[in-house]
Amino acid sequence: MGFFSNRRVYFYARRAFWILIAWVLIANLIFFYDLITLSNASALDSNFDFQSAFVANLVVAVSAGLIGGLLTVNLMEYWLRKYAFWKSVLLIVIIYCITAILISFIGAAYLASVNFELPMWNEEVIEEAGFIFESWRFIKNFIIWLFIVLTTLIVLMINDKYGPGVFPDYLKGKYFLPKRERRIFMFADIKNATGIAEKLGEEKYFHFLKDFFKDIGPAVVRTRGEIYQYVGDEVVITWKMKPGLQNSNALSCFYLMNSLIDKKSDRYSKKYGVFPEFKVGYHFGSVMVGELGQIKRDIAFSGDVLNTAARIQAKCNDLGVSILSSEDFSNVLSTLPEGIVRESLGKQKLKGKASEIGLVTFRNEN
Repeated sequence: MGFFSNRRVYFYARRAFWILIAWVLIANLIFFYDLITLSNASALDSNFDFQSAFVANLVVAVSAGLIGGLLTVNLMEYWLRKYAFWKSVLLIVIIYCITAILISFIGAAYLASVNFELPMWNEEVIEEAGFIFESWRFIKNFIIWLFIVLTTLIVLMINDKYGPGVFPDYLKGKYFLPKRERRIFMFADIKNATGIAEKLGEEKYFHFLKDFFKDIGPAVVRTRGEIYQYVGDEVVITWKMKPGLQNSNALSCFYLMNSLIDKKSDRYSKKYGVFPEFKVGYHFGSVMVGELGQIKRDIAFSGDVLNTAARIQAKCNDLGVSILSSEDFSNVLSTLPEGIVRESLGKQKLKGKASEIGLVTFRNEN
């Protein structure tokens, strides 16, 4: 549990860092725009101190980046996932108002303390800082930063929809025209899904699937995979060749998923009275990838590789194993995760395939 908690902390910390950098840059752009505008309008009096004003702006920007990036945005994103949209928006507006007031007051107090040459907690400094809320600049910046916060959240939400690494490619138009790529695919399917669905009922089974897909998510991120699609009780994960083969990431994903689910076994037993077990099939090769759809656009993969990977996964039941891969995929793995050994199952006939294909399973001897 600790490993994945640390991984999650690293993920949020890294994202917060980039939000901090972006927001500081935006704040400085706004500062210099205001400075140039006021200067051209001869609206700066002789008491204006560029250094103090710039440092005060930097204090506000860094405070906004730290509070917004590390706490506010991550909390807001969590609320957007957990609550109804209107509740999320209400919570976002409330916490944004509190954060904006706090940060603006800190900046104004710093500037007043410099001008009065008094500590920031001095009563006179605090009283002077309070006048910031009556200025037009506060109202203007309040609106601008509300827009920046909401835009940041929208970008994060879209990135979550397409998955890590996919959204930047989408923005660059990488898949606007179909192109050929070599990729690894893993089809993962919950065992006895029909029986579990009948036992739990539709609503409870839906929450069961929702918990399962959420719980295996860190394993996909850790191994640099991309969620291609969810189909009922099945999830399709894909890797580009280099990150998928590096450190046997694609194969490791199955064992990391198992580890995550095993550690949540008590929770599943108490909540649903059943424990999710799953089987996976691997294959790799050349596929076509591009944007599909008019009303709803999405990035789609097409090729025999996907059909073969799905058939390999379906063969797990017949062979009594939880993991199968094509012999071709096994052969391109230069190393295996520690304690994992391969076992050849020979040529096998797959449903819907004209010719037999060599299959391999893996055993964990740890």
